[in-house]
Amino acid sequence: MEAEESEKAATEHEPLKGTEQTLDAEEEEEEQEQEESEARVVPGIVYLGHIPPRFRPLHVRNLLSAYGEVGRVFFQAEDRFVRRKKKAAAAAGGKKRSYSKDYTEGWVEFRDKRIAKRVAASLHNTPMGARRRSPFRYDLWNLKYLHRFTWSHLSEHLAFERQVRRQRLRAEVAQAKRETDFYLQSVERGQRFLAADGDPARPDGSWTFAQRPTEQELRARKAARPGGRERARLATAQDKARSNKGLLARIFGAPPPSESMEGPSVVRDS
Repeated sequence: MEAEESEKAATEHEPLKGTEQTLDAEEEEEEQEQEESEARVVPGIVYLGHIPPRFRPLHVRNLLSAYGEVGRVFFQAEDRFVRRKKKAAAAAGGKKRSYSKDYTEGWVEFRDKRIAKRVAASLHNTPMGARRRSPFRYDLWNLKYLHRFTWSHLSEHLAFERQVRRQRLRAEVAQAKRETDFYLQSVERGQRFLAADGDPARPDGSWTFAQRPTEQELRARKAARPGGRERARLATAQDKARSNKGLLARIFGAPPPSESMEGPSVVRDS
């Protein structure tokens, strides 16, 4: 009887051991699957093309965390020139307003790229704020999933833009310095020229040119010659006589007298 009872107890314990081994194997498989899934998880980045005023990284983190785990968030600040221009326009319009720092674009990193794709596809062109009193209710999401784009690419892109901005600033500063040096050299050259203007040892650098004599100067020269006055009087008298004959002919309708072929008589000097 004792042998039969021991056999029954052994047969009862055998299925319990088998079930425990199967449970352990299932747990190990689940752990391996979890590790593999964690190893397969690849982060994804979503690009924000529109950021409304007073919208901060904390807002986007709170809004998108409901769909999945959000990692790093970066917003590109607007240019200082644009901000200065806004302040000048507000001052010209008489508005007293303290402008906060606004942003133009942003990047959001999700822990799983599948969630990032789903969020970009479902929230694109939908209102940002679901509540009526939300200040971003009338602004729409402008999302785009960036394929094969990592955070290191973004860091390299931002570093490249900073380097380009620095080079451009250096070129502008060098150009302004060259213009200033040229202006100072021109001023110094002008001061030297004015200082040497009264120096007798300095050669005359003025332009020398001969102007064509006028008609009055020619008449004065002819009158200054010997016998020139008499010839001038005779020429003026003949001109007056010709003008009078032509005037009388036009008045009485007579043909104008033909001018004599003989030249004007010349009074010879004794």
